[in-house]
Amino acid sequence: DRGLYGVFLAGERGPAARVGELDEEMVFETRVGETFLLGASTWRIEQITHDRVLVSPAPGEPGRMPFWKADAAGRPLELGRHIGELVRTLVQLPAAGAIERLVTHHDLDQQAAENLLRYLLDQKAAAGIVPDDRTILIERCRDELGDWRICVLTPFGGRIHAPWAMAVVERARTESGLDAETMWTDDGFVVRFPDTEAPPDPALMIPASGDVEALVVRQLGGTALFAAKFREAAARALLLPRRRPGGRSPLWQQRKRAADLLAVAATFGSFPMILETYRECLRDVFDMPSLVDTPERIERREIRTATVDSTLPSPFASALLFGYVANYIYDGDAPLAERRAQALAIDHAQLRELLGEAELRELLDTDALALVERELQMLEPSHLAKTSDGVHDLLLRLGDLSPSEVAARSRIDARSAIETLARARRVLPLTLAGDTRLVPVEYAARYRDALGAPLPPGLPESLLEAVPHAAEDLARRYARTHGPFTTTDFASRYGIGRSSAESILHALSRAGRLLEGEFRPGGTGREWCDPDVLQSVRRRSLAKLRRQVEPVEPAALGRLVTAWQGVVRRRSGLDPLLDAIENLQGAPLPASIFESEILAARIERYSPADLDALTAAGEIVWCGLEPLGERDGRLALYLADHFPRLRRPVDEGELDAAERAVVGHLRSHGASFFAALHAAAGDGYPGETVDAVWNLVWRGLVTNDTFHALRAFTRPPERRQRKSHGVRTFRSRRVAPPSAEGRWSLVSERAGIAVSPTERSTALAQQLLSRYGIVTRELAAAEGISGGFSAVYDVLKALEDAGRVRRGYFVSGVAANQFALPAALELMRTLKDTPDAVEVVVLAATDPANPYGTTLKWPAVSEAVSDGGRGPTRSVGAHVILVNGLPGAYISRGARQLLVFLPEDEPQRSTVARGVAQQLAVLGEDGGILIDEVNGAPAVEHPLARYLIEAGFTQSAMGYQWRRSVTESRDAGTARARVGRVRRSHAIPGRKDA
Repeated sequence: DRGLYGVFLAGERGPAARVGELDEEMVFETRVGETFLLGASTWRIEQITHDRVLVSPAPGEPGRMPFWKADAAGRPLELGRHIGELVRTLVQLPAAGAIERLVTHHDLDQQAAENLLRYLLDQKAAAGIVPDDRTILIERCRDELGDWRICVLTPFGGRIHAPWAMAVVERARTESGLDAETMWTDDGFVVRFPDTEAPPDPALMIPASGDVEALVVRQLGGTALFAAKFREAAARALLLPRRRPGGRSPLWQQRKRAADLLAVAATFGSFPMILETYRECLRDVFDMPSLVDTPERIERREIRTATVDSTLPSPFASALLFGYVANYIYDGDAPLAERRAQALAIDHAQLRELLGEAELRELLDTDALALVERELQMLEPSHLAKTSDGVHDLLLRLGDLSPSEVAARSRIDARSAIETLARARRVLPLTLAGDTRLVPVEYAARYRDALGAPLPPGLPESLLEAVPHAAEDLARRYARTHGPFTTTDFASRYGIGRSSAESILHALSRAGRLLEGEFRPGGTGREWCDPDVLQSVRRRSLAKLRRQVEPVEPAALGRLVTAWQGVVRRRSGLDPLLDAIENLQGAPLPASIFESEILAARIERYSPADLDALTAAGEIVWCGLEPLGERDGRLALYLADHFPRLRRPVDEGELDAAERAVVGHLRSHGASFFAALHAAAGDGYPGETVDAVWNLVWRGLVTNDTFHALRAFTRPPERRQRKSHGVRTFRSRRVAPPSAEGRWSLVSERAGIAVSPTERSTALAQQLLSRYGIVTRELAAAEGISGGFSAVYDVLKALEDAGRVRRGYFVSGVAANQFALPAALELMRTLKDTPDAVEVVVLAATDPANPYGTTLKWPAVSEAVSDGGRGPTRSVGAHVILVNGLPGAYISRGARQLLVFLPEDEPQRSTVARGVAQQLAVLGEDGGILIDEVNGAPAVEHPLARYLIEAGFTQSAMGYQWRRSVTESRDAGTARARVGRVRRSHAIPGRKDA
């Protein structure tokens, strides 16, 4: 019985802490401190308990892929020995004989035989040794980050290599204090050690035959593998009885009971299940007898070991290391920051072998490269020469400099320092490429032999001895003191021919002392770079990129959602309105404000006539979700084509007589006007029929083909009684009340085709991604999705598997299970820095573009501030002012409360206060506004007061007042469509003019 380990954020509680799941087999070979990938994020294991893995974010670090390679047994030792024998035979045979044997005895075709033989010969050419049944090759090489990778290459199979690698790790930890990581296959195992000055001793790789089993046993007892095998053994022995025989016990309960049993049994060394667990691991899972036999055969000289130090991995070692590269090579759909950070951690020596080239042009950071080049060229302020000896050190480091170049690298008078050094015969002026350069006297012979530069007489004989490979030394010094450079750069610096320069650089590249590729961002063509310089640039770039992939602050999500939903840059016209409705499909919207505040927040100069035009064209459908009081409710908008897949399931439930009559009439007659429905209900009091119709609307059973009835239903009584002046109307001959106008129909008839639960869940998950860009557990609750987050979780995982979304920990302070569209991630990361121009947005608190109160928590307020403990809520009629993605102010429904959230530090404090005051002034244009209290205290005492005056408010005995201008008062409707629609921020009881 093998289940899944839950992965949770360390230190967190509740559902929000859940990151995902890992297979038990993945946990078996994982230790605390290791990193692994889950979604688009990297996680570090902090603790492994009996039923869960506790993790913390490790942004940008390379990690293992969270999958298990299945339970297939590793290669048996006998097969491994036969493979090794065949390899040894093929290498000893002439090429023609080897190919003939492969074709005639092993059923390979000619091309496959040639490829196999070439592979073996390439290994021999690279390392001088091909591992076989009598030879074990230990290959040591550094990766490009400086860490050691020790590859132990044998054909003996994974059942031997796995415990062998465990023994090596345990021995390295106990004897040398080195924290090593390992990975094994049927062809060997690799151990990765942190960077050390001396390479790890190869003797560490070969434990003594008498110690190897003890080392494995010592490591095995504390592993998750041992605990799981103990649980399985105890279950087989009926030591973990089930409460209901035949029923399945939850796996976490089995683990808990097994862990309790193990804690007790561990004190009894002869407890049968303990011994059985060790037996199963050491005999069934691992081939320990063969492992013990291997070092014995080494000690008897039946198997020899050979150690090779290489700059680049040999073909066999590259095949072993390929598993590491394969974790990332197909990760091209990752967002840019993750893709660049992870690619920088890959061994590009192997990528050159796999891809035929190493193009770091898109990976290296321009600023990091520029900084490294300034440091190499001693141009950083901390590197400038302060004395004449310092100038001499400059020349010893850089080789040759012109007087102006010396001056650029000195804090002192460069001319005086040069003259002092020249009189002391410590520097020489030489003419190189038509330019006068200063060269330290120690390098005189090198420049003479490399470039033919004439030297002045009088130099000591010790400084005139011939320098072997002088041109190569000159090129290496140039490379060590420069970033990526072209052949032309090097040739023009020293006035030599391009072909000669090319020959020198290629010779250094073949020797592994120069790298050739495309390195410089924005460059063109092939370039050269010193390996240590490239490593330094890569480390700087990697550090910067890892900072970029760290979870962003909530403010970035606040800016993302408003930009993603088109609130920041509004558009106008029918097509943008249709786009806005497509984005809002299925979201619960208050009927009383969905036009005036939610659609108007996205559409410039929004007009209800545009919505009516789309409705008349059959483009959109609306559906009630639930009532809100007597004259309001939540509704959802849909595109007609998407309605069948996105509409929420509805239970008809119990209906009263009038409701049954209305539903029955619509079911038998189709879409009908109110008169027909009223007649079907018995021609009683019209108001009762109207109530029955709207009860059915809010239960999601009935809808209307226009929005006229909805507007009339939600219109406040005083506005319904208000007469319009200057607008010619007609008097309807029908008896239908305004809130019953239009044709009514059953929602089920508008839905049309039947949709499976899978189709509905898929459409819903895609709609959430389309609306928010990033989907979290909290959003499912806010949207009122039946079944919660679990209703869309499987679909989101499938989309992740298909590469269409990313899963990770992208926003701090939010549940760890976050699914995001790659485009949304890229946009959010561009928004994480504070913008140059202040971004202020006024939204209805219930607007889906407001993430606070759903995905993000409202800022904390004290009980005194929040007037009895009632803080910000997503109430209908309330508003929020977002400043650079963070809440700057909250205005409660009915403008009875104003809460302001000012940062503690400047200049952010002033920025937020100024933005809030200016938006309050804009809100004041819609009917005026009076602010007498802020955060429960008199407004005059709050720091916002001076910014209100600055924004144009007038101070009076009642507080700070704004009266709308004459120009704006001529068109209050336009003002209402443009701003957040509040009358006043703190009402004064009994005052009508407030």
